Amino acid sequence: MLKFGTVKKPSDFMEQIAERHRALRKRAGYSQSELARRSGVSLGSLKRFESTGQVSLESLLKLVEILDRLEDFEWVLKPAEDLDRIEKLFSDKTRA
Repeated sequence: MLKFGTVKKPSDFMEQIAERHRALRKRAGYSQSELARRSGVSLGSLKRFESTGQVSLESLLKLVEILDRLEDFEWVLKPAEDLDRIEKLFSDKTRA
């Protein structure tokens, strides 16, 4: 959790994602063992993830697929709009 300062660290994101995942799992009515079985992720990996935030990307994607949240990852590392192209539209050099 973000204790001091305003910049989040990787560990802050890991903790937050683990907490959100645990809440989603419980809201969906899955026990850890049931979600592990359905996703193909080992129970040990799921328990470690929910307690420490540590999990492989492949396992995380398998888990969130069962929770119907895989589409949330569409935005991860998505390229930003090409700001250079947008700036050119408003540049004095391109105006007639």
